[in-house]
Amino acid sequence: MRALAAPALALAASLAFTGSAVRAQPDPVAEGKRLYVEACASCHGPAGAGTANGPDLRDAGAAGADFYLRTGRMPLASSNDQAVRKEPAFSPEEIDEIVAYVATLGDGPVIPYVSPEEASLQTGAQLYVANCAPCHGAAANGGAAGRDAIAPGLHRATPLEIAEAIVVGPGQMPVFGFSQEERDAVVAYVDHLDEAEDPGGADIGGI
Repeated sequence: MRALAAPALALAASLAFTGSAVRAQPDPVAEGKRLYVEACASCHGPAGAGTANGPDLRDAGAAGADFYLRTGRMPLASSNDQAVRKEPAFSPEEIDEIVAYVATLGDGPVIPYVSPEEASLQTGAQLYVANCAPCHGAAANGGAAGRDAIAPGLHRATPLEIAEAIVVGPGQMPVFGFSQEERDAVVAYVDHLDEAEDPGGADIGGI
């Protein structure tokens, strides 16, 4: 029995260490709440209900928080500024944590699944021209959106960011109730615009 004592103690110590290591893992929601209180609560309120300087986030969902943080549109230096794309203020890990916390505040949209590889470019073109081109331009180069707002160009946007914008409706953009198939088609078409050949000459909207 004495011969087994040392290995048994070693195993027990190993299990205890493993257990403490697991317990020591930070809670993403708790970390996200801490970051939110430090960087977001002054405008959006301590519980995300909004203030005079920032909108209610309780229905922003994971998709809304991820879109605004990952594209650097939040935080703003001034609540009067238009949210425009810039370098993110947080690391990818911190963004994931804040997103996890904001997702607990209400029943907003989840981060959408994106699979444009087999989507129909024809369907995407039809949907884009009918719903997106009036603001973002026929060639996705951006344009005026009314009320002193500018619809950004889409060439820097990732497929996920485009899908998130469709379900979130950032700024003056409306939320579009596209199906998964339709959303993937729009994403595929915007990606196609990035890769389409440009033979030169006068620009007539990518026609």
